Amino acid sequence: MIDVIIAGAGPNGLMLACELALAGIRPVVCERLTGPTTEQRANGLVGQVVRMLDRRGLYQRITGDPGPPRPQPGYVFGALPLDLRAMPDNPLHTVAVPQARIVRLLTERAAELGVRVRRGCAVTGLTRHADSVAVTFADGATLTCRYLVGADGGQSTVRNLAGIDFPGVTSDDSVSRTAHVSVPADVIDPATGGLAVPGYGVVPPFLHTRTGRGLVAWAPFPGRPPGITTIEWPDTIESPESTDDGGTPMTLAEMRASVARVLGVDVPIGPPAGDGPHLLRRLVGGNTRIAGRYRAGRVLLLGDAAHVHSAIGGPGLNLGLQDAVNLGWKLAAQLHGWAPDGLLDTYEAERRPAAQRVTMSTQAQSALITPGANVTALRTLVAELLAEPAAAAHVAALLAGADLRYDMGGPDRPLVGRWAPDLVLHTDTGAVRLAEATRGARPLLLDATGTLAGVAGAWRDRVDVVRAKIEGSTTLALLLRPDCYVAWESGMDDPDPDELRAALTRWFGRP
Repeated sequence: MIDVIIAGAGPNGLMLACELALAGIRPVVCERLTGPTTEQRANGLVGQVVRMLDRRGLYQRITGDPGPPRPQPGYVFGALPLDLRAMPDNPLHTVAVPQARIVRLLTERAAELGVRVRRGCAVTGLTRHADSVAVTFADGATLTCRYLVGADGGQSTVRNLAGIDFPGVTSDDSVSRTAHVSVPADVIDPATGGLAVPGYGVVPPFLHTRTGRGLVAWAPFPGRPPGITTIEWPDTIESPESTDDGGTPMTLAEMRASVARVLGVDVPIGPPAGDGPHLLRRLVGGNTRIAGRYRAGRVLLLGDAAHVHSAIGGPGLNLGLQDAVNLGWKLAAQLHGWAPDGLLDTYEAERRPAAQRVTMSTQAQSALITPGANVTALRTLVAELLAEPAAAAHVAALLAGADLRYDMGGPDRPLVGRWAPDLVLHTDTGAVRLAEATRGARPLLLDATGTLAGVAGAWRDRVDVVRAKIEGSTTLALLLRPDCYVAWESGMDDPDPDELRAALTRWFGRP
């Protein structure tokens, strides 16, 4: 019997496969498409997931940058600038890389770890048993597994077959258009790389520009054709045909007309250079939904199958990939037989609030970009608030997903339940970054006292112990889960062995 079948070979499904493989479980990934998709999707990564990939040794492979991730000096929230240059512990990291490259590198990593990806396998049915799930595919074949994970997108077949509802809100009040384009050299602002539009001014790069008629974003990604995006609202557009989808394919002329309406002047955009595939997409309305359950017995949901929301701010992969990292070690623990009671249920308990934070953020940002004098007044006020360092820090943590604290007890301890910050560890063999000590995706006990190895010895099959002093910290010991959240800490006082045993048992089972 197969331990885990993952339906969907997108970034989230592949990340889960890698996490399971690192934990000693060999899943089978089933993908309905026969080959990698040519559809243009996400343009990069935003948030805490960038550092999480660093902690699995994947950041360098994806970016080609040999150093650690560096935070962004600024970003946007609801098309308003967010200045983060003065923020001492800036959590907001980004990576400008197309989703297709992320998928390709995660596929390579999964293969290195022994994961099989079966393509052309569309799930059409499932039958749940007390100890297994029988999965039927379009070709009539059936595979039986102990757990089935639906990572098959917002229209998830697995979610529907499992009878899990998908409540939320569908809106059809906006039209978004995105295309890869080319523009004449004299339209590029040499100082910023933005669009220098005669009769309007400069549209800055990689930001959202709101006008009285809509929103435009200009994205001159290096090494690939630049992209341009508009969002319009039908009740602000004079020509009804400009919002009529009608099932007709998107055209470059339609894109150019939309840009002209939003900016009030024409921009001479043309077809992109190169062979492609190139993006030319129109989306009418959008969805904000969270699954009624993330788990129905031995069927679990991951990524877009569990939640969909606006793409504003770029939170999608940050949320979905961290779902995978949270679920991976818990599902592996269940299969290995050492998971404490209720561990697998903490997947939803911890990740649903993360999805709720993201949907709240994207809905708030979507409201801030809509037209109208009232919204303009609100934007003025919010811009004043974001100029305050404390408010900017709060929003940066929200965008990064770094503001989430899991319920692990110990409210008097500042790190327990929080994601471990980037640390430098001084070991007997030299200094290492925490990211270098977490590549194996195993629980990790950092011990500056050298007295805790014996306490944790009974869990040696599932917990690594590193004797190390944390640079710049008075913390004497930290117990980290594989997803890098702090399960227990000891500050300046000598560590309590009984407290450590309790934390080890709570999260990693009986010794």
